[in-house]
Amino acid sequence: MQEISEAIQAMKFGGATIYPLLVLAVLALVIIIDKLYLYRRYVRLPKTLFNLIETYGFAWKKLEQELAVLPQDNYYARFFRVVLDNIDKPAWWLESRAGDEAQLIEEGMGRGMWVLETIVTGAPLLGLLGTITGMMHAFNLIGGTGLVDPSGVTGGVAQALIATAFGIFIAIFALFGFNFFSRRQVQVLEEMERLGTRMIDNIRLNQQESPAATHGQTIRDK
Repeated sequence: MQEISEAIQAMKFGGATIYPLLVLAVLALVIIIDKLYLYRRYVRLPKTLFNLIETYGFAWKKLEQELAVLPQDNYYARFFRVVLDNIDKPAWWLESRAGDEAQLIEEGMGRGMWVLETIVTGAPLLGLLGTITGMMHAFNLIGGTGLVDPSGVTGGVAQALIATAFGIFIAIFALFGFNFFSRRQVQVLEEMERLGTRMIDNIRLNQQESPAATHGQTIRDK
């Protein structure tokens, strides 16, 4: 508690730029928490479902049973259901619908990422602005006859250092969050694309084994 109190006291010397920096810090924290919740709730792929789709010639009824357990708004479930809903369509149509759904999912996962990216750039610049204003305040107290107000000069230098440090800290925090979620988004989309290809491969496999199995209901019965 003492460290937190000292940090709050130190921030009071940071000047006016501390307030917009605090807004950026809260905004970055809210976005990161929102992303953690999103990946926890909507981006969950059970191991049994993953292993089923990776199985050669899996049973489509079993896949439907696995999907029924997942929430309707689960991103993987949304993507796989698009494939199931268009299983009786030509492959080019199915791939197009799956690609459209993947794009919507990508937009959902990427929501707010531009804000984190902006904070990474903007926070150090705001800190630098605080540094400039703090040093200007310190230099104004140095008159032609020497040092006018030693305590005021010290306060100006403190304002400059605190604003810079706080801006850099916020930028580092936002940068770690941005890089982590960007990488996680790429991994999810790549995995989704690979599993979608496995499903289409199994559709073609079923059609080759039974030429009459061109209708989706026939494939689902397997």
